[in-house]
Amino acid sequence: MLRQLAQDLWVAERPQRAFGIEMGTRMTVVRLADGTLFVHSPVALDRATRLALDALGPVRHVVAPNRFHHLHAGVYPVVYLDARFYAAPGVGEKRPDLPIDEVLGDTAPSAWAGQIDQTLLRGMPLTNEIVFLHRTTRTLVLTDIATNVRAAPGLDTWLLFSVNGTYGRFAAGWIERLLTRDWGAARASLEHVLAWDFDRIIVAHGDVVDHGGPAALRTAFDWLLSAHR
Repeated sequence: MLRQLAQDLWVAERPQRAFGIEMGTRMTVVRLADGTLFVHSPVALDRATRLALDALGPVRHVVAPNRFHHLHAGVYPVVYLDARFYAAPGVGEKRPDLPIDEVLGDTAPSAWAGQIDQTLLRGMPLTNEIVFLHRTTRTLVLTDIATNVRAAPGLDTWLLFSVNGTYGRFAAGWIERLLTRDWGAARASLEHVLAWDFDRIIVAHGDVVDHGGPAALRTAFDWLLSAHR
């Protein structure tokens, strides 16, 4: 149920339909130095997933990383009573039912400071995505700002990512351009991320980028980094 990518780093991949289209989704789990678990973009908490998580350590930090990835998040604080729930700016307005303990920004909470870096990707207010870096595994954790879909389960999936210009490669396409309202702010945020030391990139939709992350990210966002606006 959980696939290990590196020491103290796992992912869980599940089918997920959005807007009627199968897009798949991915949860990232990091075991922190104190043995507790950081759960990013939670998937549905079925029995098998819960058993797999419990075998790794106590779930203490549950993260809804942008304004779209919160569908299953509310179950975790109910099941894991000692967990704190963190969310990107704007999630609370969309989901007032969620028991949010802390709204995330550029400064990592003390629970994972020094182990996981983070920043708010500015200029895209409809997503308000928090980007994370797990230092020890040099892994960048993204959610929706880029995808890496290389196999489509159906024609609708292929059509969506093809029209967006992102099928078959790691990319940020036309949808991401339309979501970018302040190009200068978005570019500054992305350049900040590119200054981090990472190699692997995890995305919520599509394959993990195992190596060459900085070059892949630069190529994916060339339209933003080279823009004169």
